[in-house]
Amino acid sequence: MSKLRTSALAPGSVQSEIRAMSLLADEVGGINMAQGICDTEVPLVVREAAKAAIDEGHNIYTRQDGILRLRKAIAGDWQRRNAITLDPEREVMVTSGATGAFYSAALALLDAGDEAILFEPLYGYHAGTLRSMSVTPVIVPLVYGSWALDIDVVRAAITPKTRLIVINTPSNPAGKVFTRTELEALAELAIEHDLFVFSDEIYEHFVYPGHEHISMATLPGMRARTITLSGFSKTFSVTGWRVGSVVADAKWTPSIGYFHDLTYVCAPAPFQHGCAAGLEQLPPSFYTDMARDHEVKRAKTLAALTDAGLTPHTPDGAYYILADATPLNGTTSAEKARDLLRRTGVASVAGSAFFRKGGGENLLRFCFAKRDGDLDEACARLRRLKDS
Repeated sequence: MSKLRTSALAPGSVQSEIRAMSLLADEVGGINMAQGICDTEVPLVVREAAKAAIDEGHNIYTRQDGILRLRKAIAGDWQRRNAITLDPEREVMVTSGATGAFYSAALALLDAGDEAILFEPLYGYHAGTLRSMSVTPVIVPLVYGSWALDIDVVRAAITPKTRLIVINTPSNPAGKVFTRTELEALAELAIEHDLFVFSDEIYEHFVYPGHEHISMATLPGMRARTITLSGFSKTFSVTGWRVGSVVADAKWTPSIGYFHDLTYVCAPAPFQHGCAAGLEQLPPSFYTDMARDHEVKRAKTLAALTDAGLTPHTPDGAYYILADATPLNGTTSAEKARDLLRRTGVASVAGSAFFRKGGGENLLRFCFAKRDGDLDEACARLRRLKDS
């Protein structure tokens, strides 16, 4: 065997389906509802603070765990919303996006050969990151359509090798918001089996009427074993800034910080100041207005998909919709996504990207975090699908 080869961990495909569809959308000048880019307006206070930070010389490395101003702002936000007092020096970290938070935490807390419970439909980056470390993702399906949790199925999936449960609430791609009852049941299992929980809460402010966001770390017995991952990419529409966060017990943050430094050094310095200003200055109404605006976008997209004959699943939160792709041409969801792009100029993501092999082949995912003009045009194009 040649020594000039990829590693045993290198994936067979170097391009995710999400990235592939984004490239195809660009090639045809289409509307990209595939990638969760979130191209809505960045709050003025966030933009101006980042620009001011550049002018003021905040352009060098920060501490690997981020600037104190932002760590204090995150701690203050947790106090207001979760009634939990955090030590910004020992329990809060700023990371290179929520992706960097997940990667650094996994490197710090898991070993090769460990198993981690993930829920399907799943966010592929979680599974891919774990596989890259030789940690085995054990996929537990949610009840199809309702995406409810069957705790007995979770219990049956736990083995002596299990060390982690991964939760994404609200979730990508289904928009599922885990209920208090579901989270309490998972917490009981985590305590019983002495497991970590990684709780990815990046969409925590995108929750629609009838549902509530609950941070796993707020439940009894869970603060010390929960690693809460979040960030500002979605809330402030700054996905390209790469500013995320970790909230964790002080026992774990030094190791997480070591691997974050090793891999990323730090999150971009001026953007940390911009995000801090947003947390410090934006009123509670900003977050409720944002959720209300996205509820309107959700309604527009649900109606357009229904009119197009692509029956949608209504999400509880986040800004994605899974829709039935049965009417489209193709035998796989990837083929159906390309058929839709060809016929309408609207890019979506194959549902198979969020399921184990053979799953999701009649689903497509649509992101509705778009500017109103672009979303309206996308909805008009989708409605023309039947005519094509």
